[in-house]
Amino acid sequence: MQQFVNNNGVFVEANKPVITHHNRAFCYGDALFETIRIINNKPQFLKEHIQRLHKGMNILKMDIDSNISEQYFDKAIKELISKNEIGTDGRVRLTVYRNEGGLYTPETNSVSFLIEITPLEETGYILNNKGYTVDLFTEFNKPKTVLSTIKSANSAIYVLAGLYKKSKNLDDCLLVNDKGHIIESISSNIFAVKNGVLYTTPISDGCVEGVMRKKIIEVAAKNRIAVQEVSILQNILLSSDELFLTNSIRGIRWVVAYKQKRYFNNTSKILTEKLNEFVNEL
Repeated sequence: MQQFVNNNGVFVEANKPVITHHNRAFCYGDALFETIRIINNKPQFLKEHIQRLHKGMNILKMDIDSNISEQYFDKAIKELISKNEIGTDGRVRLTVYRNEGGLYTPETNSVSFLIEITPLEETGYILNNKGYTVDLFTEFNKPKTVLSTIKSANSAIYVLAGLYKKSKNLDDCLLVNDKGHIIESISSNIFAVKNGVLYTTPISDGCVEGVMRKKIIEVAAKNRIAVQEVSILQNILLSSDELFLTNSIRGIRWVVAYKQKRYFNNTSKILTEKLNEFVNEL
């Protein structure tokens, strides 16, 4: 079956080109993106995704027109789900890029967007059966700036971390900031669990301001699980009972091993169950 993308409000066949060699996302990484989970044909936590997108656009001084809204993208994503006959669950990537013109200095702050969608086999959030094995990626540190918190197309450090993960046969690896704090993984936020309390990196340490991170904190609070935002050093990981990663597509991924440390997944199981209940209530 022919698949389509939505390029600035127009359906285009997915195997056809949609950008030129002057595109600023291609030339300069002058773009932002959101990855959004579809469950039961509905984009999850779209309000929070668009709020984060707006925040990033303001930081990058991009114009926000009436199309860059929760209402517009809710309709556009659902139309693309129907057009591509995705089924119940899927993964959306929404990219917003500054329009062509200029070199490093843009000629305009107006934007265009691209919506892509791929189906997922699983229904809802399912905890991984096999725990992840992770280690630190320390070849490059991630700076502590406001730019570090947005979902930018400037992703070189994550690409290099991905290559390191592959070379070491890891499931994921953990990034550190310029203060040596462990802040996130390649595509996820971090939570450690000790004595029933969740510990996660504060946004001020330079991690991406994850939508699923925010939802896990909400779910934990609703179920009377304490959460503390603290700078995470290696000693916290080595003394924790559990370690898990969160992102919007997969929900929770529990970690079984960091270096010689081994972890349980009791809290991960509970929170995955509560997360699905939370989604079903929406």
